[in-house]
Amino acid sequence: MQPCFVLVRPQLGENIGAAARAMANFGLDQMRLVAPRDRWPNPSAAAMASGAGRLLDDARIFRNTADAVADCTTVYATTARPRGLANRILTPESAMREAVEKLAEGERVAVLFGPERAGLENDDIARANAVICVPTAPGFASLNLAQCALLIAYEWRRQTVETQPERTQLAGTEMATGLEVEKLAEHYETRLEEAGFFFPETKADGMKQVMRNLWSRMPLTRADVQLLHGILRQMVRWKARG
Repeated sequence: MQPCFVLVRPQLGENIGAAARAMANFGLDQMRLVAPRDRWPNPSAAAMASGAGRLLDDARIFRNTADAVADCTTVYATTARPRGLANRILTPESAMREAVEKLAEGERVAVLFGPERAGLENDDIARANAVICVPTAPGFASLNLAQCALLIAYEWRRQTVETQPERTQLAGTEMATGLEVEKLAEHYETRLEEAGFFFPETKADGMKQVMRNLWSRMPLTRADVQLLHGILRQMVRWKARG
């Protein structure tokens, strides 16, 4: 189950297409359109969707907001200004977290997005159970329709798909073992000692310790270790030829 995104009186086909693309980016495919200003289907929307054309093909068209959310039990309205109506005001993150819970309980959830020029009207917001306000800069709060759809879709994805906050792309290799890093450190220490790098002698042990710590702090792969060994060997050969 997923929320449906309801675009209320959208004006530009390009923004509808961009919103569709944003939805598809984050695994959403339930779009509803309320009285789009330009003719529908709209070739500009299809061109902008860039691969999300099926989502546009399946979009449901409604005459008004009431009809578009008639089968929904929880409705969120996105707006930069609550406009004086009493309502709960949520961040995109908290709204989508709540939406996940409600959908799991079998509810139908909709998110309303207003037209580009002025956003949702009070009659639209009055049909919502809660308001979503994006924490934008106070002096420039207005978001493009597709931008807003992207933000909400992203927060939906965050709440429904577990992702690692950080990962390493190994590109076909593996992380170096402790033994491999140790051999690399010994190789460099030996050659640097031959070159007279560890001077004066009273500071040699401390310098070697710093270098060992440097190797340990670097997330080296086996390919990295082989490359660093090769660089040092080539430098020694070049020096010998001179």
